[in-house]
Amino acid sequence: MKITEIAFTVYPVSDITRAREFYEETLGLGVYEEVDYEQEGGPAGTYWIEYEVNGSIFAISNNLELSQQNGVAFEVEDYEEAIAALKDAGVRFVTDRIDTPVCCLRVISDPDGNLITIHKRKT
Repeated sequence: MKITEIAFTVYPVSDITRAREFYEETLGLGVYEEVDYEQEGGPAGTYWIEYEVNGSIFAISNNLELSQQNGVAFEVEDYEEAIAALKDAGVRFVTDRIDTPVCCLRVISDPDGNLITIHKRKT
């Protein structure tokens, strides 16, 4: 398995309006990408907001499913190979494969229970 970069870091938030005010107004981050999950058939009022910081992505989300993925996401060269290698190593998987319009991912757990997302951008 080859990790090529940190794809993103994400924090779960309970109040998206309050969180956006903090990250955008207080910290001065500019929105790089915004996903309104209601437009994707998800629950109303749930969002995934990305901020680009010098080539890296920091995200916030109030989507309960995605909040399980707080922490780091590693971009891998070959998604299927990486998942197979992790299975062979006996790594605990927290989620099944998740497909979005721009990526596929799966969340694993390290030995201490820290969550790590294995991520591959779609081309």
